[in-house]
Amino acid sequence: MESASPPSQDVKRKAAREVIDILHEIATLLNTHLDRQQLSYCVSLIENGANPEALAKVIRQLRAEYPAESSDNDDAEEGAAAR
Repeated sequence: MESASPPSQDVKRKAAREVIDILHEIATLLNTHLDRQQLSYCVSLIENGANPEALAKVIRQLRAEYPAESSDNDDAEEGAAAR
């Protein structure tokens, strides 16, 4: 009988990246305007005990207080980050 060895760091990273990719697709469909890095931060905060509803409220408040210059700028930054 073989003992199951713990997954390597590369396997864990790949799995985490796939999860973020799927969550990003969902976030995009829901028009959250969160990029992969921002989404990753949110997931990490929630995994560490942050209240998801409170986090969403803070994000909405920050967006209201500090509006983005334009949505075209966000798309350009996302494209540059993917390169």
